Amino acid sequence: MAARYDILRELGLLPLWRLRAVPAGVAETRTGVTSYAGEATARFEPVAPQPSREPSGDRVQHIAALEWPEFAADVAACTACGLCRTRNKTVPGVGDVRAQWLFVGEAPGAEEDAKGEPFVGQAGRLLDNMLTALGMKRGENVYIANVLKCRPPGNRTPSPLEVESCRPYLDRQIALIRPTLIVALGKSAATTLLNVEATIASLRGRVHRYQGVPLIVTYHPAYLLRNLPDKAKAWEDLCLARSTVRGSQAASDGSTGLQFTAGAPN
Repeated sequence: MAARYDILRELGLLPLWRLRAVPAGVAETRTGVTSYAGEATARFEPVAPQPSREPSGDRVQHIAALEWPEFAADVAACTACGLCRTRNKTVPGVGDVRAQWLFVGEAPGAEEDAKGEPFVGQAGRLLDNMLTALGMKRGENVYIANVLKCRPPGNRTPSPLEVESCRPYLDRQIALIRPTLIVALGKSAATTLLNVEATIASLRGRVHRYQGVPLIVTYHPAYLLRNLPDKAKAWEDLCLARSTVRGSQAASDGSTGLQFTAGAPN
């Protein structure tokens, strides 16, 4: 009774007068008031969190101004799409924030959702082995992220809304890291970044660009676990990636040398 009284008070329906006796002609009216109060009570039922209605332009500008200290917390507070209602943990990324190599996958899986770190479990161990073969390791000159920072239920393919809601975070990571090379892991990540609809076979073996940064396409580690013969193709992709990085370094060193010579005293 107290809860109903509080609700009626909030709705401005008090004071509630009580008749000593209810005439027959008024009974129907009282029934209608009671029904209205019941409907008002229903409006206060708790509802699941809804995606934010923040203007997209303002949100993009906000994310574009983020620095590393507040980046992960901002991702954790994001409600821009429906994945905010189903995620366990957000997965912003991990690694060297000044890395030359940026590896980008599609979205977190179940283990990533539980731990808050990208590429863990068997697929993550295979990625670590791929890095070792290149003479690198996770956390040193390598940053690992996903296009999506939240896991889609059942590991389904991300929707266009989810991709566009999360893309500003990846773009900001690229701007902060300023990598020499991006490696897109899997078809979904590749087609999302390149904004094309194509097979991974048609995208492999050449250097693309995303926001001016060279981009190499290769297979996702989870795919390679199911298709072992394609590991050889993935190694070819990584060799192309390594030669691209070395070429970029040589070009940068040459440019620096020319600038130094031009500025040297006679």
